[in-house]
This record gives sequence, structure tokens and C-alpha cells, in this order.
Amino acid sequence: MILRALVFAALGMVGDRVHVHCLVDGRGGQRGDSFGQLDYCAAMQTPSPLRLGLWLEYATLGWNVVGTVIILVAAVGTGSAALTGFGLDSAIEIFASIVVVWQLKGIEQGRDRPALKLIGSAFIALAIYVFVQSFSTLSANAHAAPSPFGLIWLAVTCAVMLILAWGKSITGRRLGNLVLTTEARVTLIDAALAGAVLIGVGLNTMFGWWWTDPLAGFVLVYYGLTEGRAAWKHASV
Repeated sequence: MILRALVFAALGMVGDRVHVHCLVDGRGGQRGDSFGQLDYCAAMQTPSPLRLGLWLEYATLGWNVVGTVIILVAAVGTGSAALTGFGLDSAIEIFASIVVVWQLKGIEQGRDRPALKLIGSAFIALAIYVFVQSFSTLSANAHAAPSPFGLIWLAVTCAVMLILAWGKSITGRRLGNLVLTTEARVTLIDAALAGAVLIGVGLNTMFGWWWTDPLAGFVLVYYGLTEGRAAWKHASV
């Protein structure tokens, strides 16, 4: 589903040009030529931006449902504040995707502001939790165990979130949907967070620098507060 949604999102960038090319004589591409124009036009037809947006959110939901379980299991096994925070961030992403799906399915019902407020509140709650946990870890001088499997998942997640954010950004602009474009930025920052946590957990795993793990958690705090505030600001406009 992820690959399919992204392919159609990319095709959407040239969708208008293809549509014009295919609508020869007002017959929707029914006049072919020696190069198989009819087949070309049929292949280049894309779903609506609304459907693309839903596909991308479903793909994000699926990835994060699996990822939350994997990361939290790794976090419990290693005592990593950064992994715990990122696991909770994945849970917040699940909530955010559900909110976006709810908004997209009721796009004519004025759900934009409530959706943005819900997303903003969730990320502020995440920031508060991760701050308390990271501060406690530093104060207690708690050393997280190495997590090679966590490193692998974080690296893959970083790449996947970058791709999904790109697809959502394209689709959100075509749809003119502020909630989807805002959530696209959330997904982009989620990729950056995966990279930050990857660095922190990686330094701890390779060099035993235990303090980099909770410090990476503080990156999530800044991110949560920034995104929460931005979402509320957009909801108030």
C-alpha cells in the first residue's frame, strides 16, 4: 500500500498535464495512435487526491502500529529513554493519522480546527511525558543497554517516514487540505526524530555513552512542544 500510494502521489504531480493530453476531442483518451496512446492514458489515470490522502494515512497507521510494538519492546528490554519516547511518538502518530482520516472522511463537515487541536494536544502531552522520563533517567544515572535491533528499526523508519511525508505533502497541496499538509510536516519531523534517536542510541551502543540516550529524548520534547503549538496556532486562524 505504501508503494502504491506514493506512485500515485508522484503521478499526481503531472496529473493535470496527462489529463489534458488524454482528453482528445473530449472523449477521455478514446482516440489512440500507433504508439498506444489509449493504453498510456489509462495507465496514467490516478485516484483522487482525497483517496491518495487516505491511502497514505492508512500506510502510516500500519507502519506505526507495528513500529510502536517493536520499539516499546526494545525499550523495555534496554531501559532506553529515547526508545521509549520514540515508541510513544509512534503511538501519537497513530492517533494523528486516525484524526486525519476522520477529517478527510468528513471533509465537508468543518472538522479542520478540531482535528488540528487534537493533534496539537497529543504532541504536547508527549513532550511533557518524555521530559519527565529523560530528566529522571539523567538524574538517576541510569544506563540503557545496547539495542542493535532498535538501531535497525530506527534506520528503516527514518527512510519510510521521509517517503510518506513527501507523498502527504504533494497530496495535501493538491487537495488544499491544511490538516494533511500539517500532518505531512509532523511525519517529516518524525523522520528527523528517528535519525536523532538513532544517533543517541547508536552512540550508546557503540561507545557506551549512556547520557546521549536521554539527551536524544529531549529532542522529542522540543519537537512535541513546537508541533503542538503550531497545530493550535493553525486551528485558531
